[in-house]
Amino acid sequence: MRDAFANEITLLGKDPRVVLLSGDIGNRMFDKYKAQFPDRFYNCGVAEANMIGLGAGLAMSGLRPVAYTINSFITARCYEQIRVDLCYHKVPMVLVGVGAGLCYASLGATHHSCEDIAMMRVLPEMTVLAPGDAWEVRGAIRAALKHNGPVFIRIGKKGEPVVHTAVPDFVIGKAIRVRTGSDVCILSTGNVLPLAMDVSDALGKESISTQVVSFHTIKPLDQSCLSEVFKSFKLVVTLEEHSVLGGVGGAVAEWISDQPRFQAKFHRFGTSDVFLHEAGEQEHAREVFGLTVLGLKNQMVGILTGKGNT
Repeated sequence: MRDAFANEITLLGKDPRVVLLSGDIGNRMFDKYKAQFPDRFYNCGVAEANMIGLGAGLAMSGLRPVAYTINSFITARCYEQIRVDLCYHKVPMVLVGVGAGLCYASLGATHHSCEDIAMMRVLPEMTVLAPGDAWEVRGAIRAALKHNGPVFIRIGKKGEPVVHTAVPDFVIGKAIRVRTGSDVCILSTGNVLPLAMDVSDALGKESISTQVVSFHTIKPLDQSCLSEVFKSFKLVVTLEEHSVLGGVGGAVAEWISDQPRFQAKFHRFGTSDVFLHEAGEQEHAREVFGLTVLGLKNQMVGILTGKGNT
């Protein structure tokens, strides 16, 4: 995903308004960008709050800054500047957080990022995107640069399998149906989209038809999509590498509370409301939280048969 971002921002750099800000990472990854646009790249160092303030000033001067660094650093560390410098003024700046969720699991809690969606989606004027694969990353940055306001994009790190074969029609607030089905609908957010596809395959072997939707925009919600799936399926689940509190699952639960009662069961899959104190790579961290093909498949079967939680 991060390579897709680097390649796409190099293409988009042809727009003389685009300025790339880096929080002391990705310097070699941006070599092509820097070679073509040396006067529109700034390594802001380990000073994320200053980077947001700098970006706000550039945006207010008519430029389109894009700030890039590790996800937990571009959200929690500089939250006040995002709230006041960007959202309060509705400044068109794009924040790209790399290594969302448990991508940096082995580096410990400072690099875990399972609360960022919750923090960002409550900010007025903020748009929150979580593309599902490298192709969606390209679509997301294109859409974000056309948006007149602050946008936060959370992406994985590298090596995630691709689901699409080309850049999909990525529209902010419009979910992408990746696979059709009739029993279960998985609303997948962010880098767990390949996992959602694998779970769908596993459920298929149990004769359970599963629809997979890349629910890439957490704010604003695609309410039309939600209305459709909650009227059509026996079970609707959200899947995200984020806390079950405040993420896409929380956002959908809030939406449901304002709607007429649906027949569909609803369940949220994500990380628990705990810090992960164990050391291990992303795969191990997902196992700890039950975010595996077998674990998710068994829980969904249990819910459908009345032997699991709803």
